[in-house]
Amino acid sequence: MDILEIMNTLRHRYPFLMVDRVTEYDDTHVVGYKNVTINEPFFQGHFPGDPVMPGVLILESMGQVASVLVAVHLGKEQAGKIAFLGGVDKARFRKPVRPGDKLVTKAKLLRLRGLSGKAKVEGYVDDQLVAEGEFLFLVGSTLNKQEGKGETEE
Repeated sequence: MDILEIMNTLRHRYPFLMVDRVTEYDDTHVVGYKNVTINEPFFQGHFPGDPVMPGVLILESMGQVASVLVAVHLGKEQAGKIAFLGGVDKARFRKPVRPGDKLVTKAKLLRLRGLSGKAKVEGYVDDQLVAEGEFLFLVGSTLNKQEGKGETEE
């Protein structure tokens, strides 16, 4: 998937779209990556003189790849829906991610029952494991459609 296909699959947009390309996928696994550049706004403060990608943003990038996995798995059933992060188990950071790195995420579906599931996610830089975890997710809609909200009867 190129960036346009990813944007058709995920609702995230700059500066929070953290997947640049998906290189392989089927309904049980996805491999995608984010090119980490010094131009990322978070590097201004994390940390001056020693830039390191924040762990929560590494998890976010990995979670977005896992969201692509859920979308691919659900196919047309996914239309208009998104996989929300419900939790992260067994998260570990092994090495820092720095500007110039290519954060490659491998996501494997562990289970999907109804609209909830779990995926094993691993992040690599130069074939070295930098982060991992198990992501819990819930599939739902981000659209807040409450008909009649704010209307009054006279």
